[in-house]
Parts: sequence; C-alpha cells; structure tokens
Amino acid sequence: MPLQKLQFRPGFVTDATDYANEGGWFRGDGVRFRLGFPEKIGGWQKLSSKSFLGVCRRLISWTDLSSERNIGVGTNLKYYVNRGGQYYDITPVRATTSAGDVTFGATTGSATLTVTDTAHGAVTEDFVTFSGATSLGGNVTAGVLNQEYQVVVLTPNTYTIEARSAGTAISSITVDGQLSPVPVAATSSDTGNGGSSVVGTYLLNRTLDTTVLGRGWGAGPWSRNTWGSASDTPVVSSQIALWSHDTFGEDLLINQRGGPIYYWDTSAGTSSRAVNISTLSGASDTPAQVNQVMVSDRDRHVIAFGATPQGSSDLDPMLIRFSDQSNPADWTSTATNTAGDLVLGSGSEIVVAVETRQQTLVLTDTAAYTMQFLGPPFTFGATRISGNISIISPTAATAVDDIVVWMGKEEFFIYDGTIKPLPCPVLDFVFQGLDDSQPFKVVSGSNTAFGEVWWFYPDASDTNDSLYVVYNYQQNIWYTGTMLRNAWLDRGLQNKPVAAAGDGYLYFQEVGTDDGSTNPPSPLNSFIESSPVDIGDGEVFSFVSKLVPDIDFRNSTSPTPEVSITLQSYNYPGQGPRTTDSGDVLQSASSPVDLYTDKLDLRLRGRAVSLRIDSDIVGTAWRTGANRIDLKPDGRR
Repeated sequence: MPLQKLQFRPGFVTDATDYANEGGWFRGDGVRFRLGFPEKIGGWQKLSSKSFLGVCRRLISWTDLSSERNIGVGTNLKYYVNRGGQYYDITPVRATTSAGDVTFGATTGSATLTVTDTAHGAVTEDFVTFSGATSLGGNVTAGVLNQEYQVVVLTPNTYTIEARSAGTAISSITVDGQLSPVPVAATSSDTGNGGSSVVGTYLLNRTLDTTVLGRGWGAGPWSRNTWGSASDTPVVSSQIALWSHDTFGEDLLINQRGGPIYYWDTSAGTSSRAVNISTLSGASDTPAQVNQVMVSDRDRHVIAFGATPQGSSDLDPMLIRFSDQSNPADWTSTATNTAGDLVLGSGSEIVVAVETRQQTLVLTDTAAYTMQFLGPPFTFGATRISGNISIISPTAATAVDDIVVWMGKEEFFIYDGTIKPLPCPVLDFVFQGLDDSQPFKVVSGSNTAFGEVWWFYPDASDTNDSLYVVYNYQQNIWYTGTMLRNAWLDRGLQNKPVAAAGDGYLYFQEVGTDDGSTNPPSPLNSFIESSPVDIGDGEVFSFVSKLVPDIDFRNSTSPTPEVSITLQSYNYPGQGPRTTDSGDVLQSASSPVDLYTDKLDLRLRGRAVSLRIDSDIVGTAWRTGANRIDLKPDGRR
C-alpha cells in the first residue's frame, strides 16, 4: 500500500463532535495557521526590566515632537507613560489638603504609622504624597515622611502607611508589579505628629481590578455565581473602571470611565501630571463625567461618548458631546463654534466607539450607529445601521483593515460596511469557558502581521484573562489557547505587538520562541490535535506501521529542536483512544550536515486514527505540513 497523507483543514472546530469534524483540527494551544498549515506562535520578552503597579487594561503608543516613543499604560491604580523603558506616573491629583490638616502617630517598634486627615476621601490602595512634615523625633525623620505612600484605610478620618527609607520613590521600589520597601520602625523618641505644615496630595481613587457582585435573588447572570442565593449583603455591583485615551497632537487625553477628561502636556515633562481639562485656559462647560474620550483625527474635535449634558452633573450614557474644533477645553455650544452634542435613541448606554473607514462606529448595548463629520452647523451626524446586537465590554471591539470585529454576549459580530453575526466554529467552547460575571475583563487587539484579531477573556475557573480566541480574518478560521494578557497593542511604533501581563510587565510579543517572563526563558508549550480520520469510513480495521514526518524547524534557536508526534487509534466514537503510539522528531545541527528524523516506526491498529503534535523544548519553533503514514487494511474484526 502507498503512504497516505494526513492533511487537515486549517482552523479549529470544537462545536462539532470529534468524528463529525473528520479531516479537521479539533483543539490546540500556542499555535496558528500559515498558508493553511499549523505552526507554533512566537514567544515574548519583557519590554524593560521595570514594572508597573496594578492591572493594565488599556495601552496607547505615540511619538512626540522630540521623536520620543511613548506608551500610555492605564492600570486600576495609576496611569503611566513608559518612555525609554522607564515608567513615569502622570496620574491626576484628586485633592490637596490645607497645611496642618494631616498629622501622624507612631508606635514604638513598628513601621506602621497612623495618619489622621478628616474626611480624606481615600480608599485602600490609594496613593498620597506628603510635604512639609517634620521629624517625629526618632527614626521617622522628615525625609521618611515627605514621600509618596500607599494607604490602608481605617475610618473616614484615618488610615495607615508603612514608613520606609527616605529618598525611595515608588518607581524605585516597584518590583515584579509589587511594592518592595525597606521599612523604618519607630523608636520611643518618635512622639511628634509631623508639625503644623503637613500637606497631603491625593491621587485619583484606585478602581477595582475585578467586578464585585452582590448577593441575592437576581444578582448577576442567570443561574450563575450568586444568582438565587440568600441576600446577606446588598444586591449591588461594582464594575471595573477602564481607561480610554487618545492623542491630541503630541499631547495625551485620558479618561477613567465615569470620570472627567484629563490632559497631559508632553512639553511639561515626565515629572508633570495630567490635569482636568476644566483647568485649561479658556475652559467652558467641560463634561464632569465621561465614559470614553476620543479625538477625531480628521477634524480635531475631542469627543465624549456617554457624558454629562451642558449645565448638568448627571451622566447621560447615551449622549455624545464634542468640543470646539482644535480646542479640547471649550465645550459650550455657540453660534460661532463647532461644539455640540448628539443623543442616540437605541439602547441604554454607549459601550464603545471605534474609528474605522473614515467614520466612527458607535456601539450601544443593543444597536450600532455610524457617526461622521458633517461640518457646521451640525458638525457631526449619527445614523443607526443595526439593532439586535450586543457587545460584552468596552475593550472587546477591534478595527483592522477596514473591518470591525467584536465579541458580543453570546456571539461574535463583524462590520464591513454592514453588520452581521460572525460564524464561529469554537463559539460554545469560548462562551462555556468564559466567566460571564467579569465581562469588562474581555480585551481584544489585532496582530496584523498574521491577519489576526485576538480576544483574551477570563477563565470561569480563576477569573483571570488566561484564555484566548483568535479570528484569522485573512483565512476566515478560528483557533484558541491559553495566555494571560490584560491589554494588547498591535505593532507600529514598537515594530512588534506589545501586551500587558498580570505580573506588572509589558511584553514584546512574537519575539523568539520562548516564554520570556522568566530568566532564563521557559519553554512555550504548544500542541495541536486532529479529529479522528476514518479508514474506509470505519468499515474495517487498519494497521499503521510507520509515520513519515513533515516538520520544519526554521527560526529555532536550539541546535536540537524537537517535537513529539503521537498517533491515537479509535474503534468507536464513544470510546477514547485504545492505544497511543508516539515518537520524537528531532533536528540536530551538531554535525556539519543537519540530521533529521526520517521516519517513526509504530504499531497501531483501529478503525480511525488522529494526529497530535506537542512541543515543550526551549528554543523550538516548528511548523508542519503533510505527514504521511504507512497504513494497511486489517479486516473487520
């Protein structure tokens, strides 16, 4: 009998049974498809040795007039600008006390200081910077006190801080996404209160990194989590607050969902902080609350999606407001400027707006609109183009190559001039594994080098964004896997995609072959498994005695890259594999001529056979083509 090729359709199909998907790939991890054939994805390495605090869910990159490359990093604790690998804190100030409002109290032998500030407004994990303090009399000197600290709130009037060595900036003690200070314990001489000139400067309140659900009948998604449980706490939900941001020339506009818009002047330097646009020169009727900020590049209007109306402090989640042209501070609509507003009619809130195709796609929780610049006197107009849609989070939509794709609450959608559901053969697998109590954790991003859109979503078993699903819009196929990423930025200024992980680091993606989060790098484990292939429609048993591998190890950095190939036999669909036979495919560069595994001798018998490829070796990159097997019919029994 001649050798038989084992060739499979590209992409995963998990929503059919293994047998129904004959001739296709069923599952895998850490793989993609190129020209219809599977290969291992690229590895990653740290952008720099520095790390940030909090969980990052939004990234933006831009170049200023000095040709400096900047990355905006919005976390639940701070907002940073990464420049040259260093993180600079530009988080806006929430409040500044009057001199003397703050006092300190120490306990002998402890680094914990109690701070008294009436109606401080802080929450646990907030940051405050003290100035003007004097020594408490012992180890707790003025240099120790006059620094930035993270707080633990005790009461509306008191909180604690952990005294640390003088002259240690927060950035210098941030290690692996956590604070690592050297504590300073008070002595019996530390009896002072810091003096009468202490000033506390508080940054914006931290926001949640995980949605907190209340308890009780009807709380949360239907029949999930605490739905139907006893109501021992108020039925409330505290949602993750997300950042939105956009560039205005070389400067940066940022907004914490539900808060005001802030402006960071790049020319003021990295030691400056973003300020409320209401404080800018010529500010007029700036919105007090905004859910998303965007700059219309074509006409230089700042646009707020979900905003407080003129003269009001109550957020209208369906209101779109825009500033005067080229003026981010003037929002008062007059006959002599282009500021104004629009109210959308379908839905209860605007979830996200995405720029695409010379227009802006605005998605509410039930409908889609296109918004375009019209010019005076109307400035902008919006047209409803679809209803009966959904979107799971403000970070679940991505515009790429004149299309917009997004994850809905039970399906995927695409906009390519019209809006329609996007067929997905891994739909059930994705939504059954997704923690639907954490929808705002879903984040998407494009990887245009491979024609892909990625969604990272929370695993129902651990609530972290450790699962992903990929839509390859060039090949119209899907694949899934595991990787913990909370934000994604496509290649551009950085030449490689940049992603934020839960360990406080940014990573260059598609670099090398391995997991660069460790030193030395760890193996990036990958595998792919096919559905069973019947032999003669399963009518007869067959015997496999040999496999001729077709594996390419180009771009490997190891001199001996290796994969394991496994053939599994099946007798009936309801049974698992009865036998498993495997072998290693090895390429060696230790001799002048590369050595390669030319065949694997196997002994396998069954009605159907499936193929699995595994890789867990450092420095291994692989792709596969048409593997062949020596197969002989072996009777019906």
